[in-house]
This record gives sequence, C-alpha cells and structure tokens, in this order.
Amino acid sequence: MHARSFASKMKNHCVPLILSMVCLISCTRDHEPLEPGANDDSDVSPLIDGEILDFSIREGRIYNHFFRRGPVSAHTVLTSGNQPRLVVAFPAGNSGVSLWFEPGAADTYWQTVDTIQAVSERNADGEPLFGILSEITVETTELIVDQAVLSNIRVIRDYLHTGDVTDAIRSEVSVDGRIASWYRDRIDGRGGYALTVEVLDGELVATAGAPVTFRAPADRVLRLRVRALTGDRPLTPIRTSELVTAEAADDPVARKILAFLSYEEKLLAGSWRFLTYFGRDTLLSIRLLMPVLTAATIEAGIGSVLVRLNEHGEVAHEEDIGEFALLRRGADGPEASDDPLYDYHMVDDDYLLAPIAARYLLEHPDGRSRAAAFLKQRTARGMTYGEALVSNLRFVYDSARPFAEDPGPSTLIKLKQGSPAGQWRDSREGLGNGRIAYDVNAVFVPAALSAIARLRASGLLAGYLAPGDSFADAAAMAGTWREEAPPLFAVNISYAQARRDVAGYAAQLAIFDQEAMASLPDGQGYITFNAVSLDAQGHAIPVLHSDDGFALLFTEPLPAELDRLATNLFRPFPAGLVTPVGLVVANPVFAPEAQRRLFTSNHYHGTVVWSWQQALLAAGLERQLRRNDLPATTRQLLIDARRKLWQVISSTDAVRNSELWSWSYAKGQYSLEPFGQRSDDETESNAAQLWSTVYLAIAEP
Repeated sequence: MHARSFASKMKNHCVPLILSMVCLISCTRDHEPLEPGANDDSDVSPLIDGEILDFSIREGRIYNHFFRRGPVSAHTVLTSGNQPRLVVAFPAGNSGVSLWFEPGAADTYWQTVDTIQAVSERNADGEPLFGILSEITVETTELIVDQAVLSNIRVIRDYLHTGDVTDAIRSEVSVDGRIASWYRDRIDGRGGYALTVEVLDGELVATAGAPVTFRAPADRVLRLRVRALTGDRPLTPIRTSELVTAEAADDPVARKILAFLSYEEKLLAGSWRFLTYFGRDTLLSIRLLMPVLTAATIEAGIGSVLVRLNEHGEVAHEEDIGEFALLRRGADGPEASDDPLYDYHMVDDDYLLAPIAARYLLEHPDGRSRAAAFLKQRTARGMTYGEALVSNLRFVYDSARPFAEDPGPSTLIKLKQGSPAGQWRDSREGLGNGRIAYDVNAVFVPAALSAIARLRASGLLAGYLAPGDSFADAAAMAGTWREEAPPLFAVNISYAQARRDVAGYAAQLAIFDQEAMASLPDGQGYITFNAVSLDAQGHAIPVLHSDDGFALLFTEPLPAELDRLATNLFRPFPAGLVTPVGLVVANPVFAPEAQRRLFTSNHYHGTVVWSWQQALLAAGLERQLRRNDLPATTRQLLIDARRKLWQVISSTDAVRNSELWSWSYAKGQYSLEPFGQRSDDETESNAAQLWSTVYLAIAEP
C-alpha cells in the first residue's frame, strides 16, 4: 500500500469566526478540481464526479473537515492537545480509520486540511475502496503512534472510551521509506479499510520493536499526506439543491451539514460518533425542519423509519451495520451476514412516528398530494408503507389502553426492562435513574393517540387497516392521557424551600446568585414544575428540565400550565435554566444531593446546553403564540420567554450546529466550553448534528 501524490489549489481561504468564550472556526472551502492525470503519475483513479461539499469547523482543540463528492463522504477529525488523534469517519457502513498518538511533552496543534480529493482503488481481491487523499499540517515536535484502529465507527467510538481493541480487528503497520501504511480486510473478507500516512515535510522513524514516529523538521511544522479508504457500501447523497426549499434560512454551514448527513437511504444522526440512522433523531429533525424540507427529503426520512419497524410496529432506535453487525454476530468469513441489527430498546420514538407522519400526510401541502403514492411504497419485507404505519399505530393504541382504562403511575409507559434509558436523555444518568419519562407519557403518547384519531378520520389509511383496527376511541383515550398523565409528574416546592435550595446550590457551584434569587417569589406559596421522570414506584425525580419544549410543540397546554412553564424555565440559572451561554437541559437545584451529582456540567445530559433543545423551545413558543385562546397575561409571559431564549441563542450563534456544549464560571462570568475536551467530561460533542441544523426552519421573529 503506497500513498499517491496529487496537487490541488485553494481558491478561498478560511476566515476564522471567533466566539467569545470559545475559539471556533466555521468556514467553507472551494477547491479547484484536479483534472484527471494533472500532476499525478500514479494509478489513483481520476477525480470522482459529483457535487462537492468541502467545509471545516474548529471547536476548541478539535478541527473537523467534511468532504463529499459522488460516492465518497468523509469527515476528518483532528484532535490537538497532549493526546492527539486522527479519525476519518465514513457514512459508508458507518466505518472509519483512526490513529491514536502517545502523550507528548508539549501539545500538538493540528492546523488545517490543506488539500483534499476523492479517490477510489481496488484491494488485492479486486474489491472497490473509496476515500480521500488529503494534505495536513500539524505543529508538533513528533507524533508517536500508539494505536491504529480501522473498523466500524462503533468500534472506534468504543476505543475512545475504553482504549481496548480486539485481536480480530488489529492491524499491523507496513513502512516503506517515508510512508506508513495500515490495511486490514473486513472480517468477512468483503472489502477492507486502508490508511497511509506519507511524510512530506519531516521524517518517518521506524525501528524494530519501536512505535512508528512522525518527526517534525526544525520549524516544528510537520506536513503529511493522508490517504484513508473504506470498502463499505457507499450511500446515495441527496443533492444540496434538493434538500430544502427557498424558505430555508441562509446559513451555508447548516445547509452543508444537513447535506453531509442526508442520503436517499437514510438521514444520519451526527458526525463523527453517530454517523448512521437513529430513529428519534430522524423523526424530531423532520418535524422541526418540515416547513423548509422538500417532500422528497421528508419522505426519505419517514420512509427510513418505516422500513426499520419490527413486527410489533416499534421504531428502531439505532442500527448496527457493516463490520459492527458482523462483530455483534460473532461472524466472519465470506458466508457471514452483515445484515443490519436494529435496536428497539427506546420507547419515545415509538410514539413520535404517528404525530410526525400525520403532520406530513394531513397538513403539509405536498404531503397531502403525495400521500397515496407514498403509502403504496414497499419495505424490503414486502409491506406497504401504509401497512407499516398502521402496525405502529396499532402498537401505540394497544400500549396506551391500560392507562386510558385505569389512570395511575402503574399503567404509565415505562422504560423497557433492563434498559437504563428510553428517550433522548439516553445516558445512564439522563433521567436521574427514573423509569417513567415525562416527555413520553405527558406529551408523546397523547399526541400519538390524537394523530391516530386524525388519520382514521381522514380515511387515508382505509385500505391498510386490518379488521380489528377501528381505533374508534383513540380521541377519547388521548383526552384521558392529556388530563391524567401530566399531573402525575407535578412537583411542588414552597417558596421558602426554593430560596434555600437555590442559595445552597449556587454556593455549591460557586456561582453568584443575586439575579437568580431576585427571580424567585417570596412569601407564601409553591413553585410547581414537571419532574423529568418518575422512579419505578411513581415518585418524582425533582429535576427542572427543558423537555417542556415537547409540550409546547406537540400539545396545547392550558394557560395556567403555560404560565408556569414560561416562568420556571426562563429564570436565571440556578433558579431556572437560563445562562448567558445557553439554556441548560437539566437543573437539579431542587433535588437531593445524590441526584445533583448525576447532573453536572460534565454529564452528557446534565447542566449542559443542547443546541436542538433550544430550537425545540423556540419552535414550541412560536406555535403557542399562534393560538387565539390565550389570555393577554399568558401571551406576554410567552413573549418574554421568547425574548430571553433568543438572546442566548444569538449569543452562541457560532456553535448552534454542534451537538452540545458546557460552561465554566469564574469572576462572575460564564464561559462557553466545548463539551468533551475537559478531563472530567463523559464523552465528546459532535461538530455536526442532524437535529442542530433545524435553525434552517426556525428563525428569530
């Protein structure tokens, strides 16, 4: 395996966009195409045809470069600091190649991907490999290779957390002059993964028994040519021009991220760590982006959910594909199956499909005209989309009946046995060890039942219903759920106790609490808010949270509930959720100390800011303000909440396309911190997240 030379010429240079509190660069590059054979005497294929996506984002010490042309899509992730690494992630098979380097005496700083092109070649068995050839500069004294991991992104993601790699996927290095190469066949022998690094400026040192070292020249700027390829099956891109309508916001980076994550086969959740189908992410992104998505994109997304339903009508949460599916099966050899393995342990996505499908099929102008043809399409199992959708409606209807007949904590929808998570707060601590999620029960189930009633009344599904599928009392069941489920999550804290809790929590966090304390009521009375979840016995987990945004988007809360929501959530942290760098998605101020420790600024679903949750609240507030049945006082509270929300969204505009971020506090000031780049952070944030592109459809009024 040898790296090949190539030449490319930049037309535009990246202009840094510096966000106060965090260094972040977000820019696009347009490269002159390399003409076939130009400055290239190698056997690399001519430049692959197709629309070019080529852009980069820097968040803190992580530089991300995204590239797509034809069948090649690749995300290069370069992590600077004391433990540098290089990852190239491919949507094809959710695969990737990576190099992990030993800690150095001084920090390494990856500068840029200077040139990049799409390439294809064949392995020794004649099977095609697709990937990228790029030139990268890095400021360092040396890079000492600790481990190379070439496989599925799930394997590489696990290595990030465990540092373990099995012998089954271990690859050995081959050195030829200034080139170090790693290659391994996929365990079934179909295709493979290749990574070569050629030293252009500097030297490669490789001696027997010692790790490969890339050593910089005297000026400490090492220049490398990296060739990364995968043999997994490419996806079919949806062209940028065919993704959104003219009404979409003029945000070039968000459009490019959406394009990088959008394919005819499925929409991808996020890069680099979630570079494949996730049911919940797909559905919520479609719902929030629906006003500006083309019908074809909406149908690609909903269709990808329908074709992955199981025999009970449950929505697949995630898929294990490519080599990870083989590893899960313990299978190798040419007869091994790499058919996807689907995960159905989440519960929220089961109740999201109906309201989102109904919104498209019954309310969207194109959806109404295309509904009949869409429902006639067939899944790989031979079911029509209409039959598949009805199977989900049947699951929702049957699972919701026990509570409709006997309302109480024992008949609410619980997390599945043995699973610590079941909705979007899917870390182990995300629900505070609760078993009954607020959003599922108070919002999604009644919304799904209402959608079933609407679809039934429309007659659209008449040809797909089985004899027992009358769904006649779906509307009445929805009413019972709307009235009876939310009160079970109500938490009441006296004004006096609330003031003590806020003062104590602020002191614990070393945060100046004057503004938060001033926002709290005094005298007699109670603060009432919705618990994030209930435990197995039906007791509330008293954590203030942002999931009330789902109620704003999917239901019509009574004015009194809207008053409480707008007041409680939009108080300054730590009394509410608002900080100058965003709305935190959880605040354990009123919880016992043991639960407070589950919701820190280092936890994935703790006192951190998720971009799409702010967008959810923005879209939900806008929806409620379109109602004509609200008292003037309620309307004004919602308007005030909207103003506060957009102030913090605007202040963090440069990071809105990323997954999440955190914060630090010193000298009376909050500072935005990229999540995952501090030693105590649970994991790291994706620079590109599907549901963080939803601001293309959600604009400040």
